[in-house]
Formats: sequence, structure tokens, C-alpha cells
Amino acid sequence: MAVSDSYLAFVLEQLAGVRALTTKRMFGGVGIYSGDVFFAVIDNDTIFFKVDDELAARYRKAGMPPFAPMPGKPPMKSYYQVPTDVLEDAEEMVKWAKESIVRAPAKRSKGQKP
Repeated sequence: MAVSDSYLAFVLEQLAGVRALTTKRMFGGVGIYSGDVFFAVIDNDTIFFKVDDELAARYRKAGMPPFAPMPGKPPMKSYYQVPTDVLEDAEEMVKWAKESIVRAPAKRSKGQKP
């Protein structure tokens, strides 16, 4: 459940185009926020974005698995692993992140945009 400093730095560099980006260490992983919206989690140097049903279908089509933080337990199907080609392309990474942010069922301040 460790997250290396180098992987976290790389992910944050790729997400530099996301507004008000912050992180929080939690349960051995790292949560990623845009403002007050929790939209991603890093676990074992793997990033997962928050999804709704429509986005989940896209991730499954790309062959990506849901977040499974506890071996032997059902996965959390509200987060899916980001495809490597997206992770390596900062522009695509920001695009996919913003889609997750917009669709994340979270509290937003009035007028807050991704």
C-alpha cells in the first residue's frame, strides 16, 4: 500500500493542469483533490480515478481494473485504474481527471469548477 515519492511527484506533474490540486496521505495511499472534490487515489504506485457508470464502462473497455485495496475483498467499483497511455500523456491525464472531477458525487462550493 505504499506510494513512492517519485511516483507521486510524477502523477502531480502530469496533473498540473487541474485546478486547486492537493493531496492527503491516507491508509498507506494518497488521496487527490481538486478543491473540495476527492477524485483520485494512489495505491501501490497505481492511480485510480473516480468514475460513474458511464466512465466505468470506458475504463473496462480499456481493460482497466477497479480499485481493490484489500485482497480477498470485493473491489471498489467507483474507482478504476488509469490506463498507462493516459497516465503518460499529461494533456489526456488532465482531460480524464476533469471528467472524474465533474462527475464525482461530492460537495462543491457554489460556482466551483474543475
